[in-house]
Amino acid sequence: MAFYLFAAVTMQATPTDAPEYFNLRPKLEKEYGYTHAVKIGNDLKISGAVSMNDSGIIVGSGNMELQMKNCYSDLEKILKHYGYTFDEVVAENVYTTNMADFIKVSGFRNSIYKKQYPTGTWLEVKGLALQGQLIEIDMEAHKVKE
Repeated sequence: MAFYLFAAVTMQATPTDAPEYFNLRPKLEKEYGYTHAVKIGNDLKISGAVSMNDSGIIVGSGNMELQMKNCYSDLEKILKHYGYTFDEVVAENVYTTNMADFIKVSGFRNSIYKKQYPTGTWLEVKGLALQGQLIEIDMEAHKVKE
């Protein structure tokens, strides 16, 4: 027989704990039903970035390196919006339809992560949301309280 002890914890939300949402491409995000990023306190969660323009057209069809660079460019825009840098990224997940091609160009990440690589997972998947997408990258960042 097991006994469990539960402690009630009351949390008081402060204004800094309220979720702050950010839409990189508001029209597309509303159409597809997601928000590109949300910040709660010092934690930032960013939805998967893909290589597309503001009209939702894939950029760099068939070109893994270009699509990867476009993903990181969008991710950087979101990080900067909240005052973060890639140095504060603690988790990164890469989804690709062709792992071998991704590994060939993954050295580009050395120009982004100069201090420390984040934790993360690289997964080869059968497909992504739109035909022609080769890569999608999501991430989480944390800023140390000052």
